[in-house]
Amino acid sequence: MEITWNLEHTYQQLPEALFSTIHPIPVKAPQLVLLNQNLADELGLHLENYDVATLSALFSGNQIPKDAQPMAQAYAGHQFGQFTMLGDGRAILLGEQITPKGERYDIQLKGSGRTPYSRGGDGRAHFSAMLREYLISEAMHFLGIPTSRSLAVVITGEPVYREKVRHGAILTRVASSHIRVGTFEYARNFHEGKYLKDLLQYSIARHYPELDESENPALAFFEAVMDKQLNLILHWMRVGFIHGVMNTDNMSIPGETIDYGPCAFMNAYDPMTVFSSIDTQGRYAYGNQPFIAHWNLGCLGSALLPEIAAKTADAVKLAQESINKFPLAYETKWLEMMGKKLGIAQIKPSDKALVDDLLHWMKKNKADFTNTFLYLRRNAFPQDSIYQEVDFKAWLQLWQERISENRTKAQELMDQNNPAFIPRNHLVEATLEAASNDGNMQPFQELLAVLQDPYTDKPGFEKFQEVPIEVDKGFQTFCGT
Repeated sequence: MEITWNLEHTYQQLPEALFSTIHPIPVKAPQLVLLNQNLADELGLHLENYDVATLSALFSGNQIPKDAQPMAQAYAGHQFGQFTMLGDGRAILLGEQITPKGERYDIQLKGSGRTPYSRGGDGRAHFSAMLREYLISEAMHFLGIPTSRSLAVVITGEPVYREKVRHGAILTRVASSHIRVGTFEYARNFHEGKYLKDLLQYSIARHYPELDESENPALAFFEAVMDKQLNLILHWMRVGFIHGVMNTDNMSIPGETIDYGPCAFMNAYDPMTVFSSIDTQGRYAYGNQPFIAHWNLGCLGSALLPEIAAKTADAVKLAQESINKFPLAYETKWLEMMGKKLGIAQIKPSDKALVDDLLHWMKKNKADFTNTFLYLRRNAFPQDSIYQEVDFKAWLQLWQERISENRTKAQELMDQNNPAFIPRNHLVEATLEAASNDGNMQPFQELLAVLQDPYTDKPGFEKFQEVPIEVDKGFQTFCGT
């Protein structure tokens, strides 16, 4: 019995220069390892009645849905500041699933074989990297952060050759779309820019239909994407998330977190925290993320110039006026966000000193970012720790005075904005090693269950909150390609 999908293919109504029609390359012995049943239900896929063999064939690409029209998308991008031609080098999009609520989501197989954009790569992915994306994208979803999601992971029964031989795997990724800043850079810089208008009109219709009647739709679109990205970065900063590879091809037009290759979470607070092995200069460090978002948005604005105004000088002026609003808007909203983490509903200019003083103390004492705010949320601090020092207690008194007028509201805000659990780097790596080296998925499932309820501070789960001394020493993340 074949699985019933509700697929559409509106992206393929765009000029063929923006994509390539291509099928997944079959794999030897696919075996389903993970299935996100709740997400499947939300998508309107009733998979509980299908056997593992059927699901394995489906999510490996060996048996594609009959109404699928597989394709790989073309895009370009600035990678570490350098412009290059890219595209889906190991991912194939099956179509756009329309949910029972009428929502539209791309269904993409990641690791499904070579495409015209593979640039010498094998088009495959390894098991550990796909598990990692599944775990962290789901964690981000339950943290309340816009993100692509993961529907399934299948091992392929084939090796992939990286720094060592690894198990091949395919991830089924679900996203509002896979249109990126880099997609617009491609449309502007290739094929004489003649498909830029088509891409813009499509993106507005799909993601920002309210802008269609705007006086200047291209400029309104630019500002809408800027607002989405600003709010996304604020979420990242709120939970200590470090994306690790904020190239323009990894900046999503609908404002979702995509491409989880070398991402990590900050433990000890330090704005220059970076874990990615390829980010040797710290370009994408935790504290640089808002500046990089601003830079990336500048690339989007540049790509959109021909649609913003007929005269380049006029277009540049309008785009510049818009993007110049970003730094102040970010600073204002960042302070509001930090205020909520401290239980302050109505932030005042004088509160910036309170926030800055705490962060300065945290950096000086290498205080854990997540746990510091969790202790404040609990209003309880470990004995014989840095939290018993005079400097912290002096700050604590000022903070308690600040929230004393409405302690109930303060508690509510802190509970909503300070997770009790995040994907701790050492726990993530331990679960991936158990799964990929020993075939033991139990640690993965235990951690996933905790991360699906990240704001509930429950006793008995302390091992998911504890941070071993110097746990990050020598820790690095990799792209997983």
